[in-house]
This record gives sequence, structure tokens and C-alpha cells, in this order.
Amino acid sequence: MQINGIDEKVLVARMISGDKTAFELLFRFYYPGLIVFASQIVLSTSEAEEIVQDFFVRLWEKRSNISNNYSLKNYLFASVKNSSFNYLKKEKIKENVIADLKQVVKEHFLYEADIYINSELQSELKRAFEKLSPRTREVFSLSRLGGLKNDEIAQKLGLSKRTVETQISNALKILRLELKDYLTLLLLFELLNL
Repeated sequence: MQINGIDEKVLVARMISGDKTAFELLFRFYYPGLIVFASQIVLSTSEAEEIVQDFFVRLWEKRSNISNNYSLKNYLFASVKNSSFNYLKKEKIKENVIADLKQVVKEHFLYEADIYINSELQSELKRAFEKLSPRTREVFSLSRLGGLKNDEIAQKLGLSKRTVETQISNALKILRLELKDYLTLLLLFELLNL
């Protein structure tokens, strides 16, 4: 197969030896088709783009492991298909975990509001939240307790989405440390806004 007048096997050999131009030509040639292919599996163009981009990053990083003896097209499509199925599997597992947790929260006596009034856990929660900076506490509360998405929080507070993600990550690190004896509660905080 010819890509921009160059034999594909020549481009693959050049890519394996570290030629970024050859890699870019292969990327530009296969990227649109791989996006359409992956989006048929995951039913989301944005997720398909992320899957394909991640795959090409790995391809470049592990280019020395590639053999030039087989069809690059077959390799690319098989790899993206596997990555797409792995994405679906991960999403399904996450969905199931959240559904199970919601059921536990609904049925288990430990999640009844009255138990937390004037309880040790309420004191521990208050103490843990006081360890957060005011901005981190605000961002985390809007996310996990207010149910807002990161984009919505960023817009509401005039922050970048990346800053919001960093604040939430920092809050979870501190709360993991401060509430290590309350594992189920921590799990709930981490899953609430996934």
C-alpha cells in the first residue's frame, strides 16, 4: 500500500527507527478511519478520539516492538478494537459498582441520616473537611455533594477544568488520609461523581 507515494512498509521501518515524519504520515492516513471504527463500538466520537489518540501514543512509545512483517492496517484496527472493548468493560464495571453502591446506600442502616447526627463519624467528617483549603472544600463540595460536573464547577467558579480536577484530586488525597478508618465512606466520595 502507498501512503503519500511512499510504500507503507518503508514508512513503518522509518517509524520503528524513530522517524517522526513517517509516524505522522501513518497517523494522518489511519486516524480518521480508526475514529469511525472505534466510535461504532463505544458509540461516542469523543471517547473514540481519546482511545485512538492513546493508542497512537503507545504505538510511538513501543515502536521498537513492532514487526514489519505483517499488515499495519490489521494491527492498528485489531489494537483499537481491543482498546475499545477494554474501555466498555471498564465503563460497565464502573456502572455496576456505582449501581451496587447506590443499592447498599439505599438499604443499609449505616447510611441512614440519623446515625450521623452527633456521631463520631460526623465529627471525623467535619475535622477532615477542615483540613481542606477553602477553595478545595468549595470545589469538592460542589462536585461530590452538589453533583455538579467538572465543567459546570469550572464555569461557576471561573476556574479552568484542569484546576477543578486538581482540587478534587487534592481533596480526595487528604480525605483518604484523614478518613482511612471509614473506607466505605471514602469509596462513596470517590464514586459519586464518576
